[in-house]
Amino acid sequence: MSPKLVKCPTCRREIDWSSCEFRPFCSDRCRLIDLGAWLTEKHAIAGDAPAEEPGSSEPGSDAH
Repeated sequence: MSPKLVKCPTCRREIDWSSCEFRPFCSDRCRLIDLGAWLTEKHAIAGDAPAEEPGSSEPGSDAH
């Protein structure tokens, strides 16, 4: 059976799925680049905007 080749989502390099330690990434570096993109919100899952909390009509207002 031939190895299943997939592309790394970060660098697009082809890797053997069954033998790659960092799958779906080709390396720890690509995994960390992807994690950084999620943490800085360059990647996001589409969805509804968060609902406003009651009493927070102005940004930065203190509703205590």
